[in-house]
Amino acid sequence: MGKDERQPWNSPSSAALLGALVLTAGFCAVEGLAGWWTNSLALLSDAGHMLSDVGALGIALMASWLATRPPTETKTFGYHRLEIVAAFVNGLAMWLVVGLVWHEAYRRFWSPPPVWVGAMIPVAVLGLAVNASVLWLLHRSAGANLNVRAAMVHVVGDALGSLSALFAGLAMYLYGWAWADALASACIGVLILMSSWRIVRESLDILMMGTPRELSLAEIERTLRGLPGVVDVHDLHVWTMTSGMYELTAHLVVQNSVVHRALLERVQLLLRDRFGIAHITVQLDPEGACAEEFRRHARVAH
Repeated sequence: MGKDERQPWNSPSSAALLGALVLTAGFCAVEGLAGWWTNSLALLSDAGHMLSDVGALGIALMASWLATRPPTETKTFGYHRLEIVAAFVNGLAMWLVVGLVWHEAYRRFWSPPPVWVGAMIPVAVLGLAVNASVLWLLHRSAGANLNVRAAMVHVVGDALGSLSALFAGLAMYLYGWAWADALASACIGVLILMSSWRIVRESLDILMMGTPRELSLAEIERTLRGLPGVVDVHDLHVWTMTSGMYELTAHLVVQNSVVHRALLERVQLLLRDRFGIAHITVQLDPEGACAEEFRRHARVAH
């Protein structure tokens, strides 16, 4: 992730996300009904996995829309963080789904109920076809767009879920392995947990204003210290406002002979080109007794 890759609400990437959302949500409902009708936990689990994809696609679309809304007097940073809050809640909700799936899979593994395999297999095949269509739709508009690329990862995981349901149906049909449905649903639960864990971890890091995992604070500090005229760097903070949008604040202690305007322009250009940080606030502190006093208080405060 680098520079802010957000696209306008009416961009081709947003249109692709909307099309993918409609296809995924539509088949999620179909697969959920089919799972209930055939008594297949694997199909119900895969429908739950698709529901997580619906949430991810909806969040990506919401991000495109929120990016167009201007800040207000009470929301000076705009509404970008709503995307992260929604992602966090969506991830936690999927953990609840995984718990329910594993509980039911354990019960069914030891006492498998009858499953209508003849209808289960075609639905799983249709799920693979829908996932392939969504991937094709997103791939056409992916480019450098972060939201579309992230959505594609979710859909690939969902395709694996449909494949697990298909294998379970074939195992029951060909070999009579009634426990295969429960095993497939447990595997799909693992897929849901893996994708939702990343969502929860990354969104929590952002909400806690942690340093982005893809950036090195030490490297940024070394880069700033290496600029001509910079004596020291303190109060350096880097965080993520929302996906792909980085913020940086810092104090630079500089030599008295430095031309402030030229140095600030160089700092902004360097941070943007090397680290993809476009939102920068830097204060230049003159070298001398005042700067030393400021640094001493800053160290005590930390």
